[in-house]
Amino acid sequence: MADHALTWSGTFARWDRRVFDAVARRHWPGADRVLPRLGRAANHGVLWGGAAAAIAVFGSAGARKAAVRGVASLALASATINTIGKWSVRRPRPLLEGVPLTRRLATQPQTTSFPSGHSASAFAFATGVALASPGWGAVLAPV
Repeated sequence: MADHALTWSGTFARWDRRVFDAVARRHWPGADRVLPRLGRAANHGVLWGGAAAAIAVFGSAGARKAAVRGVASLALASATINTIGKWSVRRPRPLLEGVPLTRRLATQPQTTSFPSGHSASAFAFATGVALASPGWGAVLAPV
């Protein structure tokens, strides 16, 4: 990274690594058990498909419309991020040194790390739902 010491990309890369290291070192009580499971559940939109199904079963006709809008939003965001977004940015995944073993995935993803497909899908689904049903959107937003 020495050859990028005075460039914008070098400055950004150093800042990015410092933020990554700070998050990796931080102890979040309970998160070591919850977040890996939540991440696995979000793979391939399974978590959001389950949420859409629950909303459709337990909600009103308006909630069912919100669930459909959420799934459509997720599909569009996922297709865009996982093709154009990842191909355009191509940010490699950071090295895992300093990341506690309990937070490491058993199998590392082969795709680039940015933009995040998980984050884009979560945001798209929650936003799509919230546009049609603010109450359900408020329930989903923390997830």
